[in-house]
Amino acid sequence: MRLFRSLPLLLTLIAPTAFADDLYQIEMILVRQNAVPAIVSRAAPEDWAAGAQPISKDSLRTPSLNGEVEKLTASADYTVLLHKAWQQTLGEQDSKIAISDGKEQYGQFPIEGTLNLKLGRFTDVDADFWVNQIDGNGTVTASERLKQESHTKNGELNFLDNGHLGLLIKITSLTAPAPRPVPEEIPD
Repeated sequence: MRLFRSLPLLLTLIAPTAFADDLYQIEMILVRQNAVPAIVSRAAPEDWAAGAQPISKDSLRTPSLNGEVEKLTASADYTVLLHKAWQQTLGEQDSKIAISDGKEQYGQFPIEGTLNLKLGRFTDVDADFWVNQIDGNGTVTASERLKQESHTKNGELNFLDNGHLGLLIKITSLTAPAPRPVPEEIPD
């Protein structure tokens, strides 16, 4: 009987920490595919961030995908609109972050959007971005929109294709051990 009273305590001590949030580096590149005609959507809503947390300045990191950006900018087929890298904790609960670039005018930015990330077997990514044209009065006159969901594999560069806009994203664990190298020869 004493064993059954101690069983929950023992299980909590030896249970894996699968539900704990871990630290990840997220890097994204928003591109316009110039060969595909732009699709102008309705103007971005004023509440585009909709409760998402902005990336703190302390979380920003130096991007590592500069080689990919150089290849994209060397081609006339692509225009790199935004390139950011940051670190944050991810877990089984949704983590929605607001990302913007350019001069803010009345709560709107030339580039604005949200990333909703959730860990599972893969990382679920829900990207919602607007590339806005803003007139001299600060009014959004036209927008291009990328709205895409994906199950991305961590540690690999993934492409979310939305026609004229695309998003390259790489999500890398900063706490998981690095994979062991593959041996050159398999021992007998």
